[in-house]
Amino acid sequence: MLREEIKGEHMSETYKQMWQELGLDLNAHDMLLNVLGKAYQDIYLAQKNRPSGMGYFDFVMSEVHGLRIKELMDEKAAGRKIIGAYCVFVPEEIVKAADATLVGLCAGADFATDEAEKLLPRNTCALIKSAFGFKLGKVCPYIESSDMIVGENTCDGKKKAYESLKNLIPNLYVMDMPQMKSAEGRSLLKAEYFRFMEAVEKLTGIKIDAARLKKGIAIVNNKRKAIHRLMALRKAKPAPISGLDALLANQVFFYDDSVRFTDSVNKICDELEKRVEQKQGVFPANTPRILLSGCPMAVPNWKLPWIIETSGAVIVGEESCVGERGNRNLTDDSGNTVEQLMDAMIDRYFKIDCAVFTPNSDRLNHIEEMAKTYQADGVIHYGLQFCQPYLMEAIPVEKALESKNIPTLRIDTDYSMEDMGQLKTRVEAFVEVLK
Repeated sequence: MLREEIKGEHMSETYKQMWQELGLDLNAHDMLLNVLGKAYQDIYLAQKNRPSGMGYFDFVMSEVHGLRIKELMDEKAAGRKIIGAYCVFVPEEIVKAADATLVGLCAGADFATDEAEKLLPRNTCALIKSAFGFKLGKVCPYIESSDMIVGENTCDGKKKAYESLKNLIPNLYVMDMPQMKSAEGRSLLKAEYFRFMEAVEKLTGIKIDAARLKKGIAIVNNKRKAIHRLMALRKAKPAPISGLDALLANQVFFYDDSVRFTDSVNKICDELEKRVEQKQGVFPANTPRILLSGCPMAVPNWKLPWIIETSGAVIVGEESCVGERGNRNLTDDSGNTVEQLMDAMIDRYFKIDCAVFTPNSDRLNHIEEMAKTYQADGVIHYGLQFCQPYLMEAIPVEKALESKNIPTLRIDTDYSMEDMGQLKTRVEAFVEVLK
């Protein structure tokens, strides 16, 4: 279990000392946790008929900056390394093969935006500004506890932003990413993954051999299998779990202990299978079903899903890096050498149809396929303001889907709450059309 021998006042004091040693701004951090806690209560705990297994994820979120950080600090004290990442293209299998831990980094809310905009243009996408804000505001213990932070040149915004972030984070490692689905693009990814493996070996002092790599692949594949099982159960009518709760599981995927996370998701699936058998849903069977497509949603980016599911609809799938796009495929573990296993891993990650790629017809095909598989009545395409790759793809996606008689709504927004009323009006109108 995640809960340890820390209780009551001692727990709070232990955390404060730990946060202080990490260099966090305690006042700003308290403010962040208060806002996060209130949002979680209003959005998640206000839901009805939730699976009892979600209690584990409620606990994880209540301790996401507490017990989980203490676990990471205990790992560091035992000699293990912590590696932070912003993107699903950072291969967790390699990190696990070196007995290290990969964690997702804070980038899902507005924080210290004024400070971030001293280093970045105002029309920079919210996710990039958020990453800077969490660092400048000294409120992300995941950043401060990481021995290496991995950035990746997926989009032009990130590519240039990392030049400035390097001045704030001296342990930043930048991975170059291909932009075309071609033989040359795959060769670049292969070179970068081997370079990353060497950097991880140097950081940890552990030489990665085939046995270690097989073990890392198995751990990560098991996480993905559990998520695949959860996603498959959402195809049922009525939906046995809300889109908000399924999104939370996808978000916790990047933070929690891998084995514990896998067990917890499988326990929820056991419960959901019984719900499906009994035709028990979180919403009535005739509730319009939405496929949410587009930009990834990191904690605590719950605004749009909450609006959708309080507007008479249910989200049944996420075509997102924090969702099916990020976890769609497993890594083939049948190879017997490092070269064979790395080739299989590269094949797996090269299939991710992120909007940074050109051409990117696979993504459109997957959206259509998911809409059909999950029996979605409509698609909402979510784009973060100033996120050029997804905003550029949004219009052709909308036109292609509507040519197949799949109703589509494009939503462009950021992390602020200022457009809540406008978004709710638009979503409610779309849901009425679906009804």
